[in-house]
Amino acid sequence: MDDEELRLRIYGTLAATGRAPSRAELDDDAGLQRLHDARHLVLGADGEIVLAHPFSTIPLGFSVMGARTLWWGGCAWDSFAIPHLVPEEPSVLVATTCPACATPHAWTVTNDAPPDGDQRCHFLVPAAHVWDDVVHACGNQRIFCGDACIQTWLDRTGHERGSTFDLTVLWQLARAWYAGRLDRGYVRREPSDAKAYFAEAGLEGSFWGLSDR
Repeated sequence: MDDEELRLRIYGTLAATGRAPSRAELDDDAGLQRLHDARHLVLGADGEIVLAHPFSTIPLGFSVMGARTLWWGGCAWDSFAIPHLVPEEPSVLVATTCPACATPHAWTVTNDAPPDGDQRCHFLVPAAHVWDDVVHACGNQRIFCGDACIQTWLDRTGHERGSTFDLTVLWQLARAWYAGRLDRGYVRREPSDAKAYFAEAGLEGSFWGLSDR
């Protein structure tokens, strides 16, 4: 199969089952490497698929449960994106725990409107540097109880504050970011080229590649 057929097989399997085909099942290491190099997916050291955004094969803090399928959510952004991308699952249950205090949180996320909740999101890695270490960046796109828990976590970990925003902005960010990814001919949207999209979602400042206002 060509690279696009390989990509569609991987994404179609993940969308339908929550699991990625194994390296042995695909039997195309060169094609997988090309898709990795083109940032359509992320391979682990063993050559197996780790991430195919918005799907993950490893736990990074979120689970996403639909009516037919259970996924690992790669991050807050990706977890909220799944009901927008998978037409058979327009409503999912996204669950996580606060990284600061381990309080459990869950929301019914649909493609109709943002969920209710006063929790706060914190993204650690600026958009322009997500692909420097994409697993680290995704693992640090989390949802906290509120601003106090974000500050507690920052104090404990020694990280500098990244970008913070509410669930409505997260939903807007996730809504159309991966539009068309399950279709033939999909073209990736690079964060460095997405300033207008981020601004429309309500995200501003240098963290998102936008001039401070």
